[in-house]
Amino acid sequence: MTYLSAVLMGILQGVAEFLPISSSGHLALFQHFFAVENYEETQMFFTVLLHLGTLLSVFIYYWRDVLDLIREFFLGLASLFSRRGERERTAPPPARRLVLLIIVATLPLFLILPVKNVVEQAMNNVTFVSVALLVTGFILFFSDRLARGKKNARTATIADAVLVGFAQAVGTLPGISRSGISISAGMLRGFDRSFAVRFSFLMSMPAVLGANILTLKDAIEAEAIHMELLPVYLVGTLVAAVVGWFAIRLVNLLADKGKFGAFAWYCWAAGLISLVAGFLVK
Repeated sequence: MTYLSAVLMGILQGVAEFLPISSSGHLALFQHFFAVENYEETQMFFTVLLHLGTLLSVFIYYWRDVLDLIREFFLGLASLFSRRGERERTAPPPARRLVLLIIVATLPLFLILPVKNVVEQAMNNVTFVSVALLVTGFILFFSDRLARGKKNARTATIADAVLVGFAQAVGTLPGISRSGISISAGMLRGFDRSFAVRFSFLMSMPAVLGANILTLKDAIEAEAIHMELLPVYLVGTLVAAVVGWFAIRLVNLLADKGKFGAFAWYCWAAGLISLVAGFLVK
C-alpha cells in the first residue's frame, strides 16, 4: 500500500460514498483491475478508516442537524420516562421526529447480518458489481422523473422511513449506490428533494458507524491491522473526508435542480466497461 494508492482510494471513497455511483462497487473494481499490493491483508482496517473519513464529512456538513438530533434524542428519552411526558399532548419537534424516523430506517439493516458474508464475497465478483452498477443507473434514471414531493421531518411517516430503510439495506450490495437508492426511495415516497438527500445522509451515520464496528472487530480477529501503515491510512482518510464534504454539497445542488439522474449515464458506462473488462482481464 503506497501513499498514491491511499490518496486514490480516498478520492474514490469520498466521491462515490455520496455521489450516487456506489463507493463499495468502485473500490472493488479498483482493487481488482489495479491489483493494489497487499490490499487483501489491509483492506478491512483501511476500509473502516475510509468510511470514518466520509462519516466525518457528514458530521461537519450537517453539524447543526447532528447537534439537534443528539439533544432531542436525550430530551425524548427524558420525556418518555417522566410523568410530564405522559401529560404532554403537543406534537414533538421536527428534530425529535427525525430521530425516530432514522432509528426506524436503520432497523432493516439487521436483516443483512445473517447474509453479511455473502455480501462481502460479492465484492470479489466483478460481474455482480458490474451488473449492480447497471441497475443503479436505471434507479437514477427514473428518480428524476418522479413528481416533486413536499414531505419533510414534520410530515414523513413511519412507513416512509421503513421503505427508505429497506432501500438502504439493498444499498449494502456492492455496485448498488446506498445514497442513490435511498434518496430515490425517499422521492418515491413524496419527500421534498432536499429532505430526501438530508435524510439519506443523516440516516447513513448510525449505519456506517455500526458497519465499521463490525468490520473493525473482524480486522482485529484477522490481525489485519498494520500499524506501520498508519500514516498511509491517515492520508487516505483525510482525503476521503475533504472530498466527501464537496461531494455532499454537489449532490444537494444536483438533486434540487432535478439533475440527479445524470449519474445514470456514468453508472451505465462504468458497468458496461467493467463487465467487458472482467471477461478480458483474468
